[in-house]
Amino acid sequence: MTPRVVPPDYDRDPGRFRLARSVLRRHARAGDVHELVAQRLIAEGLTPVLDVGCGEGELARHLPDGAWVGLDSSTRMLARAPEPTVQGVATELPFADSSFGSVALLYVLYHLPEPVRALAEARRVLRSGGLVAVAAPSRHDSPELRPPLSQAPLTFDAELAPRLLGDLFTDVEVERWDAPLLDLPTRDAVRDYLIGKGVEPVRAQAAAASAEVPLSVTKRGALGFARKP
Repeated sequence: MTPRVVPPDYDRDPGRFRLARSVLRRHARAGDVHELVAQRLIAEGLTPVLDVGCGEGELARHLPDGAWVGLDSSTRMLARAPEPTVQGVATELPFADSSFGSVALLYVLYHLPEPVRALAEARRVLRSGGLVAVAAPSRHDSPELRPPLSQAPLTFDAELAPRLLGDLFTDVEVERWDAPLLDLPTRDAVRDYLIGKGVEPVRAQAAAASAEVPLSVTKRGALGFARKP
């Protein structure tokens, strides 16, 4: 099966991204990976951190002042992110070799047809011994809502992460999650979750109308770290 690219829509429809974040804030049993990543990078002294696909700067909120640089292709996302930020793309980073102690690519690589190019750029701008951090869902995420969600493999997902990281980096660590981590109390919450996952609103509404609520959703994905030799 041909891997699927998730088209970025952050400039065209920033409300979808914000709705997705809102659903997770209100209904997730645990926090997202950003705080865990920040803690690891601070503990190892791997700053400054280049946050590729930084969105509105969630990772920066868990890092000390001066430790973060954000890059995103979306001007609408960057408008709400803290400074310093740079508009750019993951496959052509506008930074010199060995500029950063760490690079974060959190929920980004599946937007790219060739995620290996972005990982190679991350490796280039990392100092020796620096870490890249990646996060991605599993292609089998949210099985309770399978019909409206695509099950096609992504260009970068939890299943591909170990191999793609291992091709460019050493000391690969991939932590998988597979647990009921989201509790959706109402059909409106189910609809909003599906829209946040990219389901067209009419289809999301139809799927939500037949859902048995409250609904516990199994979240599957992975957080990975790997080191530049």
